[in-house]
Amino acid sequence: MPDINSPRIMIVAGEASGDMHGARLIAALKEQAPEAQICGIGGPELTRQGVEILYDSSQLAVVGIVEVISHLSFIREALRTLENRLKDQQPDLLILIDYPDFNLIMAKKAKRLGIPVFYYISPQVWAWRSGRVKTIKKLVDRMAVILPIEQEFYRKRGMAVDFVGHPLMDSVRTTRTREDFLQSLGIAPESTVIGILPGSRKREIAGMLPIFLQAAKHMKDQLVKPVFLLPLAPTLCEDDLMANGLAEAGVEVKVIREDRYDLMAACEAVMAASGTVSLELAILNVPMVISYRVSPLTYFLGRRLIKVQYASLVNLVAGREVVPELLQDDAVPGKIAGATVRLVSNQTERTLHLNGLAEVREKLGGAGASAKAAELALATIRENEE
Repeated sequence: MPDINSPRIMIVAGEASGDMHGARLIAALKEQAPEAQICGIGGPELTRQGVEILYDSSQLAVVGIVEVISHLSFIREALRTLENRLKDQQPDLLILIDYPDFNLIMAKKAKRLGIPVFYYISPQVWAWRSGRVKTIKKLVDRMAVILPIEQEFYRKRGMAVDFVGHPLMDSVRTTRTREDFLQSLGIAPESTVIGILPGSRKREIAGMLPIFLQAAKHMKDQLVKPVFLLPLAPTLCEDDLMANGLAEAGVEVKVIREDRYDLMAACEAVMAASGTVSLELAILNVPMVISYRVSPLTYFLGRRLIKVQYASLVNLVAGREVVPELLQDDAVPGKIAGATVRLVSNQTERTLHLNGLAEVREKLGGAGASAKAAELALATIRENEE
């Protein structure tokens, strides 16, 4: 029987976001089980938590068919490395974070060896490829989810699932007041501050930045002293922005490398590409217009494969349209500019929007997602021994 104060745990976090969430989970777990011995796949964040890294997650974080094929040797090597450790030094628990195609293979290997499996942060099977739920149900002992819609989805399918709240509720914080932040940039307090958040990947920047910059030009004469702020994602450099319209934007855009949450909180409204950023903005109580454009073929296929009504996580959590979504053919500068201006100047629309964001924050749960997930992980070990 394992010593619950010093359990042996393997964790698999195959992407940068998983590395971050996994690190917070391990930090919380070590507070409850100080002598825990932890190994697995991860990156710099899990390394900082003292996890023995058996394989670097940067070798696995690839997207696209071509990239996956070129990385097959790394994927096979990682699977072999982890399987050998599972056999040679059987852990008391396998913790999996998102990354389903790899992690469900690992879950199968663990189950064959009688090792319990705890899945933290669900694959988005509720949005597409829902048939994988049958596999997950067979292989996973306990699921901890971060969105309330996920709990309902899994419970309906007979799975042991717990909603722990969203980890962003712990991490999304400002470090100074709006006034101090704007003063540090030399922005007058009476300015209308609009955020431009076109995404963190080069493909997103190429698709959305030119559209948002054109929308900013539309807004220039409709707002009082408009100032446009753009946080530079660590995955990008300023040349990426210059190559996609910033050089000839026709409006002044302040590109900020740090203080991302201070920047977002300082905005009266934001134009944002669809993604996790919508939840960050909701937590910070910042009105937003969500937009996205992909290739016509990708959009055509997506409409047939994806089974959810909304593109933004904010609207999915709310179960209704809280924030405007302008997608594909509607993702044009004039419409984006009009929706953004209304959020600033139409007080009735702004109030309804902010009330909706408050509703979303309530549904995301309070603080302590990582600590709750850690409790459930240790409980899974205990339950397996009973």
